Amino acid sequence: MPTGVALRDVREQLFDAADRILLRDGPSGLTSRAVTTEAGCAKGVLHRHFEDFDAFLAEFVLDRVGRMDAEAAALRDAAGTGTVTGNLADALSALFGSVAVAIVALVTFRVALRVRLRRTWPAGVPVLTEAAVMVEGYLAAERDLGRIAPDADVETLAPTLIGAGHLLFADRAAGPPDAAAVHRMVTTVLTGVLR
Repeated sequence: MPTGVALRDVREQLFDAADRILLRDGPSGLTSRAVTTEAGCAKGVLHRHFEDFDAFLAEFVLDRVGRMDAEAAALRDAAGTGTVTGNLADALSALFGSVAVAIVALVTFRVALRVRLRRTWPAGVPVLTEAAVMVEGYLAAERDLGRIAPDADVETLAPTLIGAGHLLFADRAAGPPDAAAVHRMVTTVLTGVLR
């Protein structure tokens, strides 16, 4: 006799539950029991779909990094429209206003997760590395359009923006920075290269 409710797209339900827990409780609150309770399913469900909890977390992180492709495409498509600082401030606010900051903390917090991620992600920190690639692509497009200086070092500017953005958003207790603070940071980093 069935003991529970049939789950549709179990992986996505579990990943969404992990998002909510990370945003609410941080990486220390993310346990297999917390995830299954948040998803409304038995603990065994997670272990039927994943080798262990670190395998679940690794797939969760990689899934969330994969979702950044749409954000990267939207930012590239914004090249030549609006303002460079406005486009970047909006993109960084969307990125770091999501679960991204919590994922960085999670990867830092769990050694076993970092070890597992290194099998498929050999360098850098997932989310931050992908975000730097996204911003670099956008800056290169704006450079090609003449909206930033032709000699702008986009390979250095991109991780600088990501690092500064991460620091602005990393203090979960204080809440996210206001739009003016993000815009000011982007403007400061890009001083001298904006046209």
